[in-house]
Amino acid sequence: MEPLPIWVKNMEKREIDLKIQKKELRKEIGRLRRAHTDEEIHKMSLDVLERIRTLPEYQDAEAVYAYVDYKHEVETGDLIRLAWQDGKRVAVPRVCGQEMRFFYITSLEDDLEEGSFGIREPKEDLSPGDEEDALLLMPGVAFDTMRHRVGYGGGFYDRFLEAHTGMVTVALAFEFQLRKEVPFEEFDIRPAKVVTEKRIVT
Repeated sequence: MEPLPIWVKNMEKREIDLKIQKKELRKEIGRLRRAHTDEEIHKMSLDVLERIRTLPEYQDAEAVYAYVDYKHEVETGDLIRLAWQDGKRVAVPRVCGQEMRFFYITSLEDDLEEGSFGIREPKEDLSPGDEEDALLLMPGVAFDTMRHRVGYGGGFYDRFLEAHTGMVTVALAFEFQLRKEVPFEEFDIRPAKVVTEKRIVT
């Protein structure tokens, strides 16, 4: 059996290094999220919301595709209610096998059920999202000032965005999730903007 070429070995080593770096970063951000109180998370989330409202991408959007927050992510409940008040349609994601699909909701109380990973998801009998130019508000574990994103490792948003290239993407994060640089791969899809409680990264 011939030995592997050096460039293959280097690629394999880089992939392993990236996985290790991402795993450590996920642990670190997880600790920081747990270290904040519910009240702190709620206050910072409202500050993120105020910045989202100023974005032309939000103001011009007829439909908003938003995630349902989980375990001290930037909260989206108030943002979803605001979008309804502003006359926008709102869809949230449901994991279907290896894919993620969005369904329109009109109530946070009646239209959601516990789904994959313990995250609340829309009921499957709701109308599926069919917008190709909606504003997609996405979560993430960590970001850098070049808008590279470290996700949770499932690849759901990358696969969704590869299939829906017309989406306008804005990531929501707390300032403690921002780093000068995060591990990334060239094919990773970057959001157009990252909004925290203190700034908008473009």
